[in-house]
Amino acid sequence: MSKDKILIADDEKSMRELLDIMLKKEGYKITLASNGEEVIKLIEKDIFDLALVDIRMPRQDGISVLKKIKTVSPETIVIMMTAFASADTAIKAMKEGAYDYITKPFKIDEIKIIIQNALEKKHLEKENFLLKQVVRDRYHFENIIGQSSKMLELYDLLEKVAPTKTNILITGESGTGKELVAKAIHYNSPRKDKPFVTLNCGAIPESLIESELFGHMRGAFTDAITTKKGLFEVADEGTLFLDEISELPLMMQVKLLRVLQDREFKRVGGTEDIRVDVRIISATNKDLEGAVREKQFREDLFYRLNVIQIKLPTLRERKEDIPSLVNHFLNRYAEELGKQISQVSSEALRILVQYDYPGNVRELQNIIERAVALETSQELTAANLNSYLEEQSLNLNKRRGFDLEIPTEGVDLEKIVEDIERTLLIKALDRTKGIKKKAAELLHINFRSMRYRLEKYGLNHEDEP
Repeated sequence: MSKDKILIADDEKSMRELLDIMLKKEGYKITLASNGEEVIKLIEKDIFDLALVDIRMPRQDGISVLKKIKTVSPETIVIMMTAFASADTAIKAMKEGAYDYITKPFKIDEIKIIIQNALEKKHLEKENFLLKQVVRDRYHFENIIGQSSKMLELYDLLEKVAPTKTNILITGESGTGKELVAKAIHYNSPRKDKPFVTLNCGAIPESLIESELFGHMRGAFTDAITTKKGLFEVADEGTLFLDEISELPLMMQVKLLRVLQDREFKRVGGTEDIRVDVRIISATNKDLEGAVREKQFREDLFYRLNVIQIKLPTLRERKEDIPSLVNHFLNRYAEELGKQISQVSSEALRILVQYDYPGNVRELQNIIERAVALETSQELTAANLNSYLEEQSLNLNKRRGFDLEIPTEGVDLEKIVEDIERTLLIKALDRTKGIKKKAAELLHINFRSMRYRLEKYGLNHEDEP
């Protein structure tokens, strides 16, 4: 059954009832109005996909109503009806934005076809718009590059969660590919033919984010000159990807939680409850559980979003995937930039594998694009990599505190060294999931020295079972 909403406006009761019965049988949701004023009130409360409007109506003529609809709800298709055909009136209606103009009495099948064609055209335009934003084939699981053990585990998990309706939280450092994974889940799910809609929660001002998510009615606030659907409505039956979810203001966290619980909401300035079926995939590069502990993120919302968590590995944790990623980006940018570069020199590849990539896959992608743009031979050489990577390593060392100036009052060297040592111990244990022997190897110290340092700083030093 169609979900399209049609408004029928005609002062003749018999005509309203005929169209009401006929179009309900076709599966449309019908709302009736007997005069122009009723139409205006209705379009200010709801969004209709199509309106059938009689030219001659009391309290507001059809052309005035047409202008109002196109001002308040530009997306609504308007078909004009009249028993008094006039070429001038028809031309005027079309100039004001009417989709078509039909003369009474009309054949039932004729108006059915006109409505069907108008709505199909609207849906096709919407679908084409969505297809221009993404190429679905790009998001097949096999197009996510990597065959390391961590990536094989990721593929297995993605195949399990994609067919479900479950909300998913994707975590990982910046540049690890969180949006790519979210799209892969959507385009390998039963919702693949429905919209995938993205909102970066950190990029929208707090004052506008409610309107962005839930939409607004005309006049709800100063700049609300038209009625607008929010992203929840746009994503109905599809997926809403909330990137940087940790940046969502606390007041909006409450409202989002209510939508996730009730599956309905009101537009800003609206009174009607709107029900939607939307799968939520959210993502963050922050410690969301830490934000919950610090009362910066609601615990109840966290559990609603974190039904299944997908943690993306950093590039330094899967260095064996770097050669495949390098070839992938090399082929892509050589084609885009019109370069005849077909391979990477062994020295260049060695440099690329050794680098730690604080910016992860996104940084590797940028490095390859830059190197391809600068390369003059048919092989990607080390010459166009060294300067960038040396500069980045220097900047990284500065951020880590290894290029500090000594102030005039001096420094507490022992304390600085202890702070650095303790931090590196904790990070090594975190990287190796608490396995002390592996952490010691990572820090290039023996196991006895590792145990001594753990004891020195009051860290847990019990042997693993």
